[in-house]
Amino acid sequence: MIIVRSPLRISLGGGGTDLPSYYQDHTGFLIAAAIDKYVYITLHQTFVQELIIKYSKLERVYSLDEIEHPIIREALRYLSVPAPQLEITSMADIPSGTGLGSSGSFTTALLKALHTLKKNLIHPRELAEQACHIELNLLKEPIGKQDQYIAAYGGITCFRFLTNHQVEAWPLQIEQETLFNLEDNLLLFFTGYSRSASTILLEQDQKSKEKESDMISNLHFIKELGLKSKDALESGNLLEFAELMNVHWEYKKQRSRNMSNNNIDDWYALARKNGALGGKMIGAGGGGFLMFYTQDKLKLRHTMREAGLSEVRFRFDFSGTQVLAQ
Repeated sequence: MIIVRSPLRISLGGGGTDLPSYYQDHTGFLIAAAIDKYVYITLHQTFVQELIIKYSKLERVYSLDEIEHPIIREALRYLSVPAPQLEITSMADIPSGTGLGSSGSFTTALLKALHTLKKNLIHPRELAEQACHIELNLLKEPIGKQDQYIAAYGGITCFRFLTNHQVEAWPLQIEQETLFNLEDNLLLFFTGYSRSASTILLEQDQKSKEKESDMISNLHFIKELGLKSKDALESGNLLEFAELMNVHWEYKKQRSRNMSNNNIDDWYALARKNGALGGKMIGAGGGGFLMFYTQDKLKLRHTMREAGLSEVRFRFDFSGTQVLAQ
């Protein structure tokens, strides 16, 4: 049995500039951090002439064309893996649709498992490129590339998305003490509902393709905030980083009326009044997780718990997508 895990992620600056509709004309930049919450894929060769797929539903099929799960179907096709006599199971620490990049983590984990089945070694860059090819090119999802890349690489990583569709990746140069303080003072709270990232990102994608000036200007500014966040983190100025989170969230909300709602706005304001120095919605918005930076964790935790939000505690992951057993 092959077992692979791939980390989920949080965005630390520049999110949204990783969509091809923006970076192919302007280049993109962002910082992402992998966390110790994972998507798991298990792969098992069986003696039965059928393909068994277990995720939120169960599929038992006899050919690739019958597979309903689009990512699994296209991954098997892309790597020319014969379908019969294979059982694929997926599990996750966090539900999908919550803004932590689960789709990209799922795809990288699945591809890593299939490469392991075929006795292939694969570099994180190639793994991320293949995952992006499946989701963006084959399935035509209007999404960005950060989820696949940070899942493959792990760590706290800077990514530059070039106009020729190449991606440069390098680790954030952050001091150990700053890293520990950042990890301790970032808190994640689940809003209680999920949403489809594709639905929200489609609006941004279409406006960027149409070169709408307000959208392009917004993303230019978000990219600059990402670069400023990099400088703040590398210089150890976490208070500046926290304030940049607030600015980022205000500009992020301008990209779509579905980015926030009354509940999210109320929770955000409540957190700011009770110890949160900075914060934003993780992922495409509209639901999922709110992330805050605070130096008064007890007060903020108590306040958000009283408001009905549950916290998910995390640490950073520096392993990326990896094989746990084979």
